[in-house]
Amino acid sequence: MKLRSVTLVCVFVFFTAVAFPQEDRGKVVGRVQEAGNVIDEMMAASDSGIPSSIIDSAKCIAVVPSYLKAAFGIGAQYGRGLASCRTKVGWSAPAFFRLQGGSFGFQIGGQAIDLIVLIMNDHGMQALLSSKFNLGGDASVAAGPVGRQADASTDWKMRAEVLTYSRARGIFAGVSLNGAVINQDGSATRDFYGRIIPFKTLLNGETPAPKDAEPFLAALRKHAGEKSDSKSSGR
Repeated sequence: MKLRSVTLVCVFVFFTAVAFPQEDRGKVVGRVQEAGNVIDEMMAASDSGIPSSIIDSAKCIAVVPSYLKAAFGIGAQYGRGLASCRTKVGWSAPAFFRLQGGSFGFQIGGQAIDLIVLIMNDHGMQALLSSKFNLGGDASVAAGPVGRQADASTDWKMRAEVLTYSRARGIFAGVSLNGAVINQDGSATRDFYGRIIPFKTLLNGETPAPKDAEPFLAALRKHAGEKSDSKSSGR
């Protein structure tokens, strides 16, 4: 058991070094563009994408382009992404985060997917604003219904706090986010804004969005509208 624990630590140290290298602002801006593309492409798949009724109800939306999951006896998951929340004046400036977690059990393989996380209610939104958000712990998380499946069910409206959607490009068919943790990505925040800005300050809409945020915010406005939520003003 002790050897297994040491192995797990070594795996995460290695994956973290590979997944979160130092990067320049151009790479961060590129991630913003990729996040906008992911939303456009997933919404374009009408029969298997995110239903409009669901994304229109989301309080916050987070995107991780090329979320990675690797497994060689012990699994590890990691990715870098950005999130925005609805405010009284539209979608907030993006807040950059790291999403990482681990899993146990025998497994061999790896995958890279595009991931969208929808925060559906006030409790989930408050957890996200804390800048350290444990999926499945601080808020319940479930795979979101796709396409026409959502039209026949209102279950997600009653119970969902966080819904996840993924587009697989590797050898695994899906991904589990239970136990994964979202933390603010300080280096990406500094590269993009020129300084560290608290996660909550960004998602509350207290910081103007720079021009380079437009590809991501334009995709949100196009597919999720700009309507604000009266409850959001109190967060």
